[in-house]
Amino acid sequence: MSKRSCEAAESIEDTNLRMARVNGRRMQKRSVRIALRRNGRMSLLRLDGTYCFLHRAVPFSLQCAFRMIKCKERDYSREVFYMNKRYLSMTAVFTAAALLLAPLSGIEAQAAPAAAAQAAYVSELTGLPTSIALQTQRPVAVMIDNDTKALPHYGLSEADVVYEMMNSTANKRVTRLMAIYKDWQNVGQIGNVRSTRPTNILLASEWNAILIHDGGPFYNNPYFKSTGISHLSGGFSRVKNGKAQEFTEYVLKNDIAKQVTTAAIPSTYTNPAAMNHWKIGATNLSAKAGNIPANLVQLNCFRLTKPYLSYNAKTGTYDYYENKKLAKDGEDKKAPSFANVILQNCTFTQYDKNGYLIYNVIGQGAGWYITGGKAIPIMWAKASETGITHYYDLSGAEITLNPGKTYIGICPSDDWTSVTVS
Repeated sequence: MSKRSCEAAESIEDTNLRMARVNGRRMQKRSVRIALRRNGRMSLLRLDGTYCFLHRAVPFSLQCAFRMIKCKERDYSREVFYMNKRYLSMTAVFTAAALLLAPLSGIEAQAAPAAAAQAAYVSELTGLPTSIALQTQRPVAVMIDNDTKALPHYGLSEADVVYEMMNSTANKRVTRLMAIYKDWQNVGQIGNVRSTRPTNILLASEWNAILIHDGGPFYNNPYFKSTGISHLSGGFSRVKNGKAQEFTEYVLKNDIAKQVTTAAIPSTYTNPAAMNHWKIGATNLSAKAGNIPANLVQLNCFRLTKPYLSYNAKTGTYDYYENKKLAKDGEDKKAPSFANVILQNCTFTQYDKNGYLIYNVIGQGAGWYITGGKAIPIMWAKASETGITHYYDLSGAEITLNPGKTYIGICPSDDWTSVTVS
């Protein structure tokens, strides 16, 4: 059998033999990946030399997908998986979410929205099965207001990755959110939409994302030019919500698609390297050097709303709070919740007395990676304007994120000591 594919078991006896070798034992390298479903229980075997045990599921590896064949005998069915990089076609009806049903730090809850896809690939943003129709579609990065007057957010609970960072040194260092969506055409309402800053241009560029915003200071202009980022500024829908005009602009369904077409912006990746943004796989920090408990993450570095993330043991994710209460999406009433939390200690440069600034995200610094109720100290590094930010543990190895949504807080260095993880 080759690395890229493997022969199907030729007989039921051969399949039974392979299954018998699973119970608590490491599999032979390159052995067939098989899921056995019996009485509603399922186990999964890895192709690439790693392994799991009966009735424990392992999520898809990043950028790998699988082709499935279903064969029946008596009262149960077996699924034999073929490894095939990047592409997936299913010849049997078996939803992708079944691979995430067994508890893995509770993160399986985030797999449900993608479960209905009968043809899927593994999202480069979340590591979860996603419709294959979206595979080459570029994500969008939407600038969302986080002023208390702008609340509640709309569409934030549906974002795959959410950045939070200081937007200005004025107004108690008010933050702004940049929400990244892969399946942006199926989100009903996002916003409200506000202006962008140079830091957002640098971070959105590493995803090859289309930046969605409404204007911004002239400090943006050199970065628009040097990064070549695709962006759409203003002209989105206005929603009557009784607020001042600056709080009424939202992205509604079809808004982005229409503007992308009008502006002749490619909706598919122009930089395929962005499809390998970070490593995703089953991760348990308990054995990692320097790990500490992480049930509460307090971000007092963001002075206005003082957000925090609280670990939800039932879901295995971190629920987002601000202004001393659980944030609830204005569209679906769900709280933004994240399998992964990344915090970056980052210096910044203030441009003028109005509070405009740029974070010094090109460079390196310290931080935290938090998942599953544990945290480890990390280092982050970004080499260029469009280069990907990489995160490393104390051994110098690049970290692996758990499948699911990710929150990234860019905390100003002069307030880093106010960040607490406990």
